[in-house]
Amino acid sequence: MRVVKQFRLSGLIVMSALLSACQHKPKDGLTDTYTSGVIAIAADESFRPIVQEEIDVFEGLYPLAGIVPRYVTEVEAVNLLLKDSLRLAITSRRLTPEEMNSFNSRKFFPQEIKIATDGLALITNLSNPDTLISVNDFYRILTGEAKRWKDIYPSSPLGCITLVFDNKNSGTVRFAMDSIAKGAQLSEQVKALKTNKEVIDYVTRTPDAMGVIGVNWLSDRNDSTGLSFSKEVHVMSVSAADEATPANSYKPYQAYLFYGDYPLARSIYALLNDPRNALPWGFASFLASDRGQRIILKSGLVPATQPVRVVNIKDE
Repeated sequence: MRVVKQFRLSGLIVMSALLSACQHKPKDGLTDTYTSGVIAIAADESFRPIVQEEIDVFEGLYPLAGIVPRYVTEVEAVNLLLKDSLRLAITSRRLTPEEMNSFNSRKFFPQEIKIATDGLALITNLSNPDTLISVNDFYRILTGEAKRWKDIYPSSPLGCITLVFDNKNSGTVRFAMDSIAKGAQLSEQVKALKTNKEVIDYVTRTPDAMGVIGVNWLSDRNDSTGLSFSKEVHVMSVSAADEATPANSYKPYQAYLFYGDYPLARSIYALLNDPRNALPWGFASFLASDRGQRIILKSGLVPATQPVRVVNIKDE
């Protein structure tokens, strides 16, 4: 399948080159349209599963369109947009006032389209017997106040906590620093790898580890209810209260993201700088359309516009 897709994409690139050679090029040298051509986009790597699924469906609907994704850190995705290296980035934050001013000073007026609500999942090794945690205890781990599992769970048989993120420049780390640590210095026990898959693999083989990843990496695509996670790791239930109990703790299920019960939720945005209303606009509009939102709904995330079917899932 991958070979076929690469062959098709190569054909699209050649076709675009031939067409542009026979047509008068616009001043900016770009020839893509709302539903045709080949463009690159950037996306935070933590959104890779859902972004790739959206691309596959979009390209199936529009055979003359090719979307080449670059799965990078959130910092790099925004920087590529700022440098005008591409015209669409998918991130977990909006543009800052300084970034917006940079665009405006060059007569660009980018758009920010919310496409979904995502959750950060806290995952542990299958041998870890503890399944509940409060945001306050997660803060203590982040900042190094709690260094051992016994500091949170006195009867825990495990040793030192190793907290693992995907990448030091990812949106996941930024969320943890800004929304949880509130700017406090992170513990020396915090490790940054490169990808969400590496975090899952590390936690799978390391009993003392806790990983922080985007929940769309854990959803079981074969479960139409959206109530199943990967069986490689435990997904912890998280509480906004000072003390986590079964009654006040929630897993990052779609319904709990929708109602705001799960405390580690974040938004996903399409950041768009495409004054020509060409293919970047076409793909961004698809993400926000009924078809694109239904893909997000099926993935276990909360779509920005599509109604959510709520299922009673409290099982702790």
